Amino acid sequence: MPSTTTTAEGFRNQIVFVGLITAVQALVNHFGIRLTAKLTDFSGYLIFAGTIALTIACFAFAEHWDVSRLWTFDNFSGEATYNAANELKGDPVWPNKVSGLMVFMLSLLVPIYTITGYDASAHTSEETHRAALSAPRGMANSVWWSSLFGYVMLVGFLFLIPDMKEAARQGWNVFFWALDQRFPTWLKNALFVAIFVSQFLCGLATVTSASRMIFAFARDGGLPGWSFLRKVSPRYRTPNVAIWTASVLAVAFVWGASLVTIGGSTAYSIVVSCTVIFLFFSFAIPIGLALMAYGKTWTKMGPWDLGGPIFKLVAVLSILSALLIFFIGVQPPNDWALWITVGFLILTAVVWVAFEQGRFKGPPIGEEIAKRQAEIAAAERAISKA
Repeated sequence: MPSTTTTAEGFRNQIVFVGLITAVQALVNHFGIRLTAKLTDFSGYLIFAGTIALTIACFAFAEHWDVSRLWTFDNFSGEATYNAANELKGDPVWPNKVSGLMVFMLSLLVPIYTITGYDASAHTSEETHRAALSAPRGMANSVWWSSLFGYVMLVGFLFLIPDMKEAARQGWNVFFWALDQRFPTWLKNALFVAIFVSQFLCGLATVTSASRMIFAFARDGGLPGWSFLRKVSPRYRTPNVAIWTASVLAVAFVWGASLVTIGGSTAYSIVVSCTVIFLFFSFAIPIGLALMAYGKTWTKMGPWDLGGPIFKLVAVLSILSALLIFFIGVQPPNDWALWITVGFLILTAVVWVAFEQGRFKGPPIGEEIAKRQAEIAAAERAISKA
């Protein structure tokens, strides 16, 4: 059994590693959107090629294609699990023993995590040409292609698994276990390198998204310290203060949340569940408001227009999906996510009513837009002369 000192040293090394990785991602963002965009574009090709390679390998190295697995439902919840060292842990697989329907709904968390990248198209829309058309098109394509190729890859991985019961005992380690069982070492290592680089570039895109959201809210006076957070680098034309603020807060969060345990689960895992809930709520809330305003106060549509009937159908399905995500995201052992989510909503409502409602004017409209455009033009002229 590892000593407390060894465990603490390992934890500190992990935090240092996370900090270094995040610092590199922040530097790339700091040096300009062009470099970030090129790497993000490359990540798209890398993820696409890596997914194709992994999928083909799963089908190729599977002992047999047991098609019946596609419609056979077994409930493996509550089974004993093994740790990464292949030692029997004895504690139950998450979740504890539940119904087959609940297992199926909880399994939806897998594709939910795989398609969250679509929001990056929205976060970088202000630095995108023809954003009114390109941003929604990018979001729609991200969801569509992730769903299609993700499903095919999951089918291949399902065929690759040697034994379903043994796989269930692996818990979170099932992916690595299955590849160890079937893939040759050289192929497995090559795929791991591709996955690592892809994850790094996904983290790069996350820093981009988070910093742009901080900048956008700060630019309109919607955050504490907004006059500082909305600053832009004269040389690189990037929101450098927002970039480094997002990066420092991210590392501090990982460090702090990993030290706290709530109800037997780390605060990190609970808050991660909350962030998924908040992410989809952040889309469902404006969609719900748009549904109420459609055809009334919202009558002028942009170039990406689905039409009234299709928009209303998609809007209702999106809201229902967000509610389903909320339900499955607060199941044990992440049931504390319910109280964190509700508490956060109450807190933000109090802050809004008590402090922000009379101060924050919201995004510029009307004459404010022309004033803002004049300020931007003046800033651009000042930068050009510098």
